[in-house]
Amino acid sequence: MAKRQISKTAGVAAIAAGDKATSVRYLLQLIETASPGGAVELRVPPFGAIQCIGGLDHRRGTPPNVVELSPENFLALALGDVSWEELAQSGELLASGVMANELRNLFPLAGV
Repeated sequence: MAKRQISKTAGVAAIAAGDKATSVRYLLQLIETASPGGAVELRVPPFGAIQCIGGLDHRRGTPPNVVELSPENFLALALGDVSWEELAQSGELLASGVMANELRNLFPLAGV
């Protein structure tokens, strides 16, 4: 069964309205579409996690390449309000694995 998709209209409206849960899920959906793959797991608890970036696919257990952010920091990063480097230096962005930093090239998300 395919995942339910959030339309662009609903996603943009959620961002404008400050609906954190729908905004995070919509932006994760955009990343998953723009950069398909299974090499890096991007976690934004409690709202979602995706696998992205081409390369080795991860199937079971803890993935070797993980990036985790709070919803607030994820939204700020995705919308260009803060940089990857700022979040990493402050300890607000947790990245492990040799490919985790590949995600930095996706932010801020274009066209949002």
